[in-house]
Amino acid sequence: MKNIAIFASGTGSNAERIIQHFEEHKAIKVALVVSNKPTAGVLEMASKNGVPTEIINREEFNENKGFLEKLSTKSIDFIVLAGFLWLVPRYLVQAYPNRIVNIHPALLPKYGGKGMYGMNVHKAVKAAGDKKSGPTIHFVNEHYDEGNIIFQVNTEILESDSPSEIAAKVLKLEHQYFPIVIEKVVTDLP
Repeated sequence: MKNIAIFASGTGSNAERIIQHFEEHKAIKVALVVSNKPTAGVLEMASKNGVPTEIINREEFNENKGFLEKLSTKSIDFIVLAGFLWLVPRYLVQAYPNRIVNIHPALLPKYGGKGMYGMNVHKAVKAAGDKKSGPTIHFVNEHYDEGNIIFQVNTEILESDSPSEIAAKVLKLEHQYFPIVIEKVVTDLP
């Protein structure tokens, strides 16, 4: 059994899709949800789905390798960032090489980097007049949104689409593809 930890900072709609996808899976289990926000909706959603949760603070996450021990006690094999807004520290990337993935709500390398998350991304896509947008799933390295791309899918953006409408189109694709891509990557792990 491969155990996944999902890191999230918000409501957790992608986390919920992932938990549901692996609910009856024979080889992959969501074993932990980690959040940096004690009031994040993802924590309540995880509890309702019977998934243990962990709240972390910045000091513990960035400087204390004791966090690795917490992941180890849960036998975490793979980490999924699903709307997690902190940069993953080097020690964690090194402990989980090619075992941390992120979903970004734009077609990287466009609209990536620090501060490019959520509605900021969709406003930038609208302002640029792009005709397509969509999520990118990529491995995580020590820099925001620069890890190797695993998967991208796009949707047409109409000139009349607002940033909120672009966000809804991209989120629909995230929910459709993120769990499937995670399953493929985790299944291919040695």
